[in-house]
Amino acid sequence: MKSRLTNPVLAKEVKLRFRSSKSFTGVLLYLVAMCIFVFGFIYTTTSLTGSSYFKPSESVILFTFLTFIQLGLVLFITPGLTAGTISGERERQTLPMLLTTSQSSFQIVSGKLLSSVLFLLLLIVAGLPVYSMVFLFGGISPILFSKSLLFLFVTLLAIGSLGILFSTLIRRTTVSMIATYGSMLFLTAVVPFLFLIIIQVNQFGNMTMTPSKSYIGHFLASINPEIFFASLLAPELGISLQEMTQVKAPLWIGYLLFYGILTIVSIWIATLRLRVNMKKRK
Repeated sequence: MKSRLTNPVLAKEVKLRFRSSKSFTGVLLYLVAMCIFVFGFIYTTTSLTGSSYFKPSESVILFTFLTFIQLGLVLFITPGLTAGTISGERERQTLPMLLTTSQSSFQIVSGKLLSSVLFLLLLIVAGLPVYSMVFLFGGISPILFSKSLLFLFVTLLAIGSLGILFSTLIRRTTVSMIATYGSMLFLTAVVPFLFLIIIQVNQFGNMTMTPSKSYIGHFLASINPEIFFASLLAPELGISLQEMTQVKAPLWIGYLLFYGILTIVSIWIATLRLRVNMKKRK
């Protein structure tokens, strides 16, 4: 029973990644940058306002900046960590040896995914003492803080699964990274552009939004990380988006459904195609 629960691939990947001096250097530089930003923001804000203390309203602004920094970290570092996991083994010609072991395809895929996810989680957890400094000045509830961390983890897991999928389906690491970053560009830039087009067309034409356009607009707003996190940090924005799209469902439902399904489908396809692709190449 114990052998079934253990994952040697995950154990090996975690040891290789976390014992590297580059990993701890990256964590150190990230924490130094976070500290410089937080204390620099507090010093600059108090200097410009001429106040001797940091106000709760300013603490909300700081928390918003930190949340979007964490979101940017997840969106643009995760593909670089996951898009080359399987294709890198293939390029080094070590994947056939890995497939001849007793490990299942799911153990290989999940081990590669979790090792990359755990490193980014280490960055997020290591920055929590700095991130949680906003509680000292008020304005932020623990519930909002917990929600932001939860949805960051959901986003991290979904993007990591997508990177594993492209790494399994595509032979070259470079092409796999391009495909993964292209998907991120679509979700972060193209999706909000399409959402704005739908809203502007209806407002410009003074037309009542049809049910199909309403659900499409609400769906596009739900799956875009920037719009969703902005509505999470500013609930009045979420209410305005519901009024514009004429759909009363909260955005977090669509966000969880979309990225949850994306995670499950990506892992499932990667697991199915891992050995199939090797058989075809043989």
